[in-house]
Amino acid sequence: MPNVLVLHADRHRMDSAPAQATPRVGALDRFLRAVERRALRIAELSTRDREDALELVQDAMLGFARSYADKPESEWRPLFHRVLDSRIQDHHRRASVRRRWRVWFGRHGEADGEDPLEQVADPADPDPFARLADGQTRAALDGALRALPLRQRQAFLLRIWEGFDVAQTAQAMRCSEGSVKTHLSRALAALRPRLEALR
Repeated sequence: MPNVLVLHADRHRMDSAPAQATPRVGALDRFLRAVERRALRIAELSTRDREDALELVQDAMLGFARSYADKPESEWRPLFHRVLDSRIQDHHRRASVRRRWRVWFGRHGEADGEDPLEQVADPADPDPFARLADGQTRAALDGALRALPLRQRQAFLLRIWEGFDVAQTAQAMRCSEGSVKTHLSRALAALRPRLEALR
């Protein structure tokens, strides 16, 4: 799991600290375990690639542990999402540069072939039809979220999915509260017609 890597990477720093730092390490470990699944989901929606998402979450956890572990625990969630948002923004900037280079050299998005084994049904699946319906709903929701511009998607995920208030979301996104409201309003307006079909 990503947070285990974070704690091992920074353990040497905390081992030299006084004995009272041990509860802090435990609190940090619990916090990272609590946020890792949702952070991975946010990163996956932003990158469309699980491996890239795992790397971003690990990097965000390392950056958070190094920079903010000494902050009060009540501030950890928005600060962690601020670090994650920064890593996602960096990922998109790097991807944009790579795309420009490919276009410059005449390579227009060479895609890897699909793995035929991924298409084989799992015989141990007790109810493949129910899973298909759930999978289709999830795919439609993922598609709708991925179609949003990055800032709108981040505002939606932090406000609606993570349950942050406007101030926490603004802190995580490094923008004004008014910008958060605007991004969220536009995201909801774009999502509403696409998700009506799922009812």
